[in-house]
Amino acid sequence: MVKAIRMSRTGGPEVMEYVDVELGPPGPGEATVRHKAIGLNFIDVYFRTGLYPQPLPAGLGMEGAGIVEAVGEGVTEVKVGDRVAYAGRPNGAYAQARNMPASLLLVLPDKIDFETAAAMMLQGLTVQYLFHRTVPLKAGDTILFHAAAGGVGLIACQWAKVMGLNLIGTVGSEEKAALAIENGAKHVINYNQENFVERVKDITGGEGVAVVYDSIGKDTFTGSLDCLRPLGTMVSFGNASGPVPPFSLNELQSRGSLFITRPTLMTHTAKRENLEAMAKSLFGMVASGEVQVPVKQRYNLADVAKAHIDLEARRTTGSTILIP
Repeated sequence: MVKAIRMSRTGGPEVMEYVDVELGPPGPGEATVRHKAIGLNFIDVYFRTGLYPQPLPAGLGMEGAGIVEAVGEGVTEVKVGDRVAYAGRPNGAYAQARNMPASLLLVLPDKIDFETAAAMMLQGLTVQYLFHRTVPLKAGDTILFHAAAGGVGLIACQWAKVMGLNLIGTVGSEEKAALAIENGAKHVINYNQENFVERVKDITGGEGVAVVYDSIGKDTFTGSLDCLRPLGTMVSFGNASGPVPPFSLNELQSRGSLFITRPTLMTHTAKRENLEAMAKSLFGMVASGEVQVPVKQRYNLADVAKAHIDLEARRTTGSTILIP
């Protein structure tokens, strides 16, 4: 038996139950991973609340790092004793151990510890596909990145600095503003004190930015469109404030032939060769020290409800992990 989080209904943090779960041997193509650390991400909230539906009862969590304890028939990607990490479905990372499709597991370099790995996989791979696969960015490009002091945001700030991008970040406090600047943002806008659309126009001399990366959703969507220059691209990759409401395509035409996309990490990592290439890029950034992934918050797995409450209240910065 292992301890794990299970939910039989959707709703608030109280629907997550810390229970004993029977863990059988890994099936064909699977590996048993004993977690050392588990990542906490806003997408977990989407599944918990039912915004992203899944069959119930179910587990939660899409990111973890640990040691391979057993492998099933036909597994070639990993072996017993390997230090591994992963990000992606199926849900169920909120557990002391679990059986995972071996095709999703990546062997960790020696320089990357378990806590860093659990904190960086989903968020780091997200930045990798946003900056290298979604839009072909080049040095000198000016971009807007919402929630710049969050887990994805702080990695994005550092990655942008390495690439020579001019990243304008939005944050909700002066403390978060300082954190984003410290991590490489060129400009930071506190949306509780300034109108971010007007400030972006000021910073860019009225031109607007090439790309907006928006994980906030409903509250920032229209403003984000207003920040783009003609032929700019809106990348909507999250819904922290709620899903984007329906809108007319004329909204893109009237603002200068804009582009819009709603990408997901799972689409970009669906093929093993793409997953390995993206992970190689991320591992290289982190192992070299060019991108650092400090763990800002740690919670025991049994206290995951508190972790979700703090995450939704935007009381967290950077990366958060659960300790099984």
